[in-house]
Order: sequence, then structure tokens, then C-alpha cells
Amino acid sequence: MKPLHQWSATQLQQGLAQKEIRATEVIDSCLQAVEQSNDKLQALITVCADQALAAAQQVDEARSRGESLGPLAGMPFSAKDLTPTAGVRTTMGSLIYQDWVPNENELCIARLKQAGGILLGKTNTPEFGLGAHCTNPLFGPTANPYDPTRSSGGSSGGAAVSVATGMGALAQGTDMGGSVRTPASFCGVVGLRPSAGRIPRSRKPLLWDYLDTDGILARTVEDAALMLSVMAGWDAADPIAIAAPWSLPTFDATVVDQLMGKVRVGFSADLGITPVDAEVQAVFEQAIARLTPLCQRVTPAHPDCSMARSAFETMRAALLWYKQKSHYEQHFEQLTDTVRWNVARGQDLSATDFLAASAQRDQLYRNFLNFFETHDILAIVSACVPPFPHDQPEVLRVNDTPLHNIIDYLTITYTISLTGLPALSIPCGWTASGLPIGMQLIGPPHGEATLLQFAYALQEALGFRHRWPERKSSGR
Repeated sequence: MKPLHQWSATQLQQGLAQKEIRATEVIDSCLQAVEQSNDKLQALITVCADQALAAAQQVDEARSRGESLGPLAGMPFSAKDLTPTAGVRTTMGSLIYQDWVPNENELCIARLKQAGGILLGKTNTPEFGLGAHCTNPLFGPTANPYDPTRSSGGSSGGAAVSVATGMGALAQGTDMGGSVRTPASFCGVVGLRPSAGRIPRSRKPLLWDYLDTDGILARTVEDAALMLSVMAGWDAADPIAIAAPWSLPTFDATVVDQLMGKVRVGFSADLGITPVDAEVQAVFEQAIARLTPLCQRVTPAHPDCSMARSAFETMRAALLWYKQKSHYEQHFEQLTDTVRWNVARGQDLSATDFLAASAQRDQLYRNFLNFFETHDILAIVSACVPPFPHDQPEVLRVNDTPLHNIIDYLTITYTISLTGLPALSIPCGWTASGLPIGMQLIGPPHGEATLLQFAYALQEALGFRHRWPERKSSGR
């Protein structure tokens, strides 16, 4: 039998509920995976071993007494080190916060723990989540589990590596311009950015802002859905929180077959606005060819996204300046060059600039609404490049095409962020050198159920799923 840290979250849920396994055994197995891999891969900044084992013991004792437990009771998860966790150091990947221990959990973490989830540790991130590599002055770089000389992706790279290698079944991440979907693609796991407001945030600096949201990394589609079912739900403190309840979709084969018989898929590797690496493009096209026989209609199509770059760069710059201005002015010397560059871009923007960008975002959203009148799913690449070497500081060129700046390679993901639509990255193939490539699936407004069921069908029918990294000997 495979070790418990390789069980999926849904398998663990069943095994724990039926008392086939104990929570302490699960946590111990995941901690063994941390011991085996974390020094090499640098996925977890902080490991909560003692707290996790104590919490697991409490779960086992409660279960032995026949108490009613939450859906994640005994389930290990990790939290990105941008996300506040009560009593556990939260560094933001920054020297400024290297010793900060919050008093309260972020709402999504509170919900995971209320459901019985056990926090195993905090995952690595670039400073304030800004950077192509998952590294910071305190820790890293987080290495790709399939080739440790290459990037795990930013900025939820630590989260992606933790689930890819069994350092926990589930991981919370955050996503503004692609920070869940890019690492998911680089590390061969499922990455879900839900609809704007699906996972509420009660303490964000700007309550009406939805560009940055919590997300999910897992090894299977069902696991991502399970985690979302716990994190989702209305909260009055977030004015954009979705009031309609959300529950687990059905992954029964009959339901999925019915969906695939009628689903209409549009596909475009590049959305007509960004270069895509030739090898990534080839893997994507092969994946589209494989899924075409399963669906009612698969056609090349995408909305007009020509306004996305201008809208995102302006809005992101303005938001970062508002959020990070005090750090920039008071701790300039402690910040990384990447953070300085990102924050400085917003200091001279005017209200007119921001409102013009907002109008462009509005038009982009309307274009997607029109697209979803005749399509149910949009399939694009999850990242325009494969995992790149650690010694490559930024992505400034794709194929022979120079990019505009250091965030331009995220065009394929940040365009979707602007719309607030649900998006999921699923492994769809491999490069010749054995690096994973992801396909990004986008659903209509509040369309997570259809999105997850479609991704599940691809996972089961085509093998679009996580593969365990091979453990290579260090000898030569």
C-alpha cells in the first residue's frame, strides 16, 4: 500500500472517517515527506510539526469518542506565507516581517481549521508575492520537484511543491496575476482560482478589490473541489462575497458523461495577445487533439482580449502602490529590487489612468460574457513558458520575441484575473525533458461546478493528472 502522504485528500477523508487510518499516522507520514524533501526543494518556510501532531491526536481522540467531526478532520494542509495564521510566523517573504506572528487567522484559514484541517506549515513565496521565482531574502529558491535546477513558479511555488511531493494533501495559495495557476503548471498539480467573491476575504485593504484572491492547489480535481467546499461561503465583511451557497459537484461517471456529450469548448493557446513557447504550444495542441473526440464541439475561438495588458498593468500598479507605499517609503533598503520595480510603477498614476483601465476591464468582461453565450469552456495554456532555470532571473523573451517587461509573461493568466471568472490549471502533458505543462480552463460566471466536472473528465479519461516526481540519486 502506498504511504499515506501519497493518498489524495478524498482518499484520506474516507479512510479517516471509516477509522481505517488515524490522523496522527497521516501527519507523521507527511512530516516524513517534509524531512525527505524540504531541505532540497525549500517548499516550507515554517513547519508546524508539534502543533500538527497535537491537533491530530485531538482528532483521533474525538473520533474514538464518536464525536461529529468536520469534513477535513485530520487532513493536513499548508498555507502560503502571505496569509496570516494565528500563532504561526507569517513572513510575507520579507525581512520586514521575518518575526511577525499574527493573532488571528485569515478567514479562509479559519474555515479550513474549523472543518478539522490541520496546518502543517507555511509555504514559500517571493517577497509580498512579487517575483518570477519563489525565493526571498529569508528562504529559497523553491525548486521544481521534477528538475531542482528549475523554477517552481511564482508566487505560490512553495504551495505547489508541497502538494506535488506529499508534504500535505492540500495547499492554500493566492492569485493576482497567475500566482496559483503558473506554479500548478510548473509543478504538475491542479491549481484553482475561483470566481471573484467565492472565497471571501474579510481583512483585505480594499474591500471592493477582487484582483487578488485566495486559491487552491491539490493533486486531483476532486481534492480541489473538496477544499473549495470548505473555503467558500458568504461573509458580510466582504462586500463582493457570493451569497449563493456552493457545494461539492457530483463526479459520478454518468453525470460527467452527460456533460461531455453537450459541452462546447473554445480553445486558443495565446488568446491572440501573447507569444507562447514552441514546446508549450506543441503539448497544448496535442492535448486539444486528445480531448476533441470527447466533446460535442471543440473549435478555435477566444474573446477579444486586446485591452487586457493595458488594463492589468495600470490597475495592478495602482493597487500595489496603494498597498505597499508605506513599505516602499519606510523600508526601501530592505525590499528586493523586484518589489521596488513593481511598486514604483504606480506612484505617478492618476485617477483618470485608473478609471480608464477600469473601463477597459469592463469591456474585457463583456467580451467574455459574449463568448460564453456560445461556449461552455475556454481552454488556453496555463503558462506561456515551461519551468525555467533558477539562474534566469526573469522571463524577458519567449521564443525569439522580446517581452515588454518582467510581468508580461503572465499575460495568459492575468487576462483571466481581470474578468473575475473561475479558472483551473490541470496537467495536460510533458516536455521532452520531463517537465509538466498545464492547460488552463476557464468557466462562465460562477461556473465552478461545470469547470471542475469538465476537468475531472479530462483527468479520468485522458490521464491529465499529477505524477509523482522520481527520486533521483545524488550520486554520479
